[in-house]
Formats: sequence, structure tokens, C-alpha cells
Amino acid sequence: MKFIHAADIHLDSPLRGLQRYEGAPAEEIREATRRALENLVELAIEEEVDFVLIAGDIYDGDWKDHNTGLFFVSQMSRLRDADIPVVMISGNHDAANKMTKSLRLPDNVELLPHKKPVTAKNKKLHELGVAVHGRSFGKAAEFDNFAIDYPQKQTGMYNIGLLHTSLTDPQGHEPYAPCSIGDLKQKGYDYWALGHVHHRGKQCSDPLVVFSGNIQGRHIRESGPKGCYIVTVDDRSESSLEFYSLDVFRWESCELDITKVKRDDEILDLLSTELSKLIESNNDLPMGVRVILFGKTDLHELLLAEPIAWINQIRATAIVESGGKIWVEKVKFETSSAQSLEDNSVLDGPIGELNAYVNELRNNKTELLEIAEELSDLRRKLPDEITHGDEALLLNDPEYLQKMLDEIQPLLMTRLSEGLSA
Repeated sequence: MKFIHAADIHLDSPLRGLQRYEGAPAEEIREATRRALENLVELAIEEEVDFVLIAGDIYDGDWKDHNTGLFFVSQMSRLRDADIPVVMISGNHDAANKMTKSLRLPDNVELLPHKKPVTAKNKKLHELGVAVHGRSFGKAAEFDNFAIDYPQKQTGMYNIGLLHTSLTDPQGHEPYAPCSIGDLKQKGYDYWALGHVHHRGKQCSDPLVVFSGNIQGRHIRESGPKGCYIVTVDDRSESSLEFYSLDVFRWESCELDITKVKRDDEILDLLSTELSKLIESNNDLPMGVRVILFGKTDLHELLLAEPIAWINQIRATAIVESGGKIWVEKVKFETSSAQSLEDNSVLDGPIGELNAYVNELRNNKTELLEIAEELSDLRRKLPDEITHGDEALLLNDPEYLQKMLDEIQPLLMTRLSEGLSA
């Protein structure tokens, strides 16, 4: 017997703010969740799996129109034509009280209810000797331990728990339906098919407790291959896992250590080499790549002096190297100067005094805290997109201000020195 364990489809997930990114392949990314779902269905049919489990977040909230639901129904109908049952639950994104629209599902699909845990009623599952137990989310924020109320195992059956949960470690996700591995073990099930956490992986071997992750990455924090597991069960009810990628657009980071780079053109040569490796390791899939330059280097001031020019050079290199398949999502300069500016003797007069003050300020947490407090009012007036997310301006955080000084000081001193010598 074999079955598919998938989760977190987030069908037609909105791509908020993507239009702000230069050259973003918005339409390709927007369609990616649909193409990944098609790949899931094709895999199920090709591998002739006995059934499919979806552990929540089929949708990404209420639909703008019925096309999202119609597409899902069409894909489930393909599985019905192949005589493949589907058992699924809703998660925090498609909880019962968030979905104001609904469509009748094909009769091979069973959505488990949200009021209490139940065992799936599908006749084919019973004939296979499989009992699938689960419960949907009734509302987006479910903080109760669902697992403790799941039915006890059915003797003589292969028992599966279908659960949308953070376990005890949300891994950057909301702590919904929290439970421990011990809670799951007490049920005596053979396999726990989990959803919610988008990083796949086995959490326990006896019994198997597994997050399948999402089937399509939606942003740079969801990098690497995304897909589902096919679980094969032998005559002794021993289970084995095999991961299958389903994604059609992939997110990756390309980190370049330029510590030993002496000439600026070598940076682009190094980038070409690393991008070639990424293309090969990701089977030529189109990608959104974040390029990060780091290391102590004599080129630090050069990079910071013309960041826009360098970003465009990097984007052009990516286009040429990949034949247009790589879009550079962002370029981050995390380099530092190879020359220390702690020695004030290298700078004379007002510039030396300014350099000494910056050095003192950077290492004075009390003063940084006072500055952070003074900037708090300004931060509250800024738009949310500037003060939240990966690239947020944390003007009320002394450690953030210290990092800003580390980045700005070398450039400031270099520019001022050049101005005096001109």
C-alpha cells in the first residue's frame, strides 16, 4: 500500500507587494501553486497511490471569486476518475469561519469536520485496512491541543493521524493546535501526517511523525525543493518515506564570500560560477534568488559607493548565466572594510574627530539606547511595509543602529576624505 502525504497548498496565494520588485515574474509565481497542485495529482495517478492525505491549508483564505475553488474541484475530479480517495482537513488559513464560499466536492473527497476529531468514512480506506483520524480548524486561531481528543487506534488497522499543528516548536509559524510528540505517541497510531510548518521533515521515527511542508515556496523564506511524501507500507505495517518535489518555481540564496577577491570584475565571475551550480542543483527550474555578498574586503567601499549600479550588474549577470530563468529577488551587501578605522591617527582634523565619535557611539550601548528611544516616534509614523518584514527599519533597536553604523562608517569616512582631497 502507498499513499501521498501533502499539506499547505495555499492555492492562489496572494503575492502581496511583489509588484515592487524590479523585473519580478509575477504571473509565473502567481500560477505556481496551481501548477504544483497539478503535479501532485499527476504524481498520484502515475504512481497509482491508494489514497491522498492533505493536512490543511488547501486555500489561503477566502477566495476573491469561485475560480480558485473550481480549479481545486477539477483536480480532485481527476483523482476520482483514477479511483483515488482524498481525505483532508482545513487549517488556520482555510478554517471554517474564514471560508464564506464553498463548492460541492467530488464524492472521492472527504473533508473532516471541525467540531471534534473523527475517523474518515471512506469505504475504500476501510477495505485497505486504513483508519484516518483527524479534525479541521473551526477558526483561524486554534490554541487547544487537538491531539489529546483524537480517537484511540483501531485494532487490526493501519492508523493515521491527520493534524494541522505547530507541535511544541512553531519554527517561525503561529503556535496553533500545539501538542507534544508524547501526546501523539499515546494514541498508538502508525503514522502522523502533519501540516502547518512549511519545512518538511521527520519529527519522530516510532511512530512516524512527519511534516510534509508546503508544495510550492511562496517567498525567499521558503527556499529549496517543495513537494510531498509518498509513504509505502509493507505487509508488516512498516512505513518508508520518499520525497517528491512538485514546485515549478524555486527560491534560493546565493552567498558570495568575497574576502579574497581583489578586483571588482572577479565578483561577477564568482557570481556566475555559483549561479551555474544553483541551476544544475535545481534541475533548471526558474528561480528567485537572493544574492548576499559578505566578507572583509578592500572592495567594501566600492560596493557601497554605487549600490544601484552593482545590483544591476548582478541582475544582468544572472540573466545571461541562466538564459533568463533566474530573477534576482534582492541583493544584500553584508561586507565590511578590510581596513580598520579604529585608529584615529589615519584621519586628521574634523574627520578624525567625527570618526572617533562614531567609534565611541558604536560601542556605547547606553547612548544607542537613548537614540533608539528618540527615534521611536519617527518609526511609529512610518508605513508598515518599512517597519515590518525581513528588511524592516528597526530604528528603536540599539543593536540594529549599531549594525547600521558598522555599515555606514567606512563609506562616510571614505567619502569625506575624498571630498577634502579633491
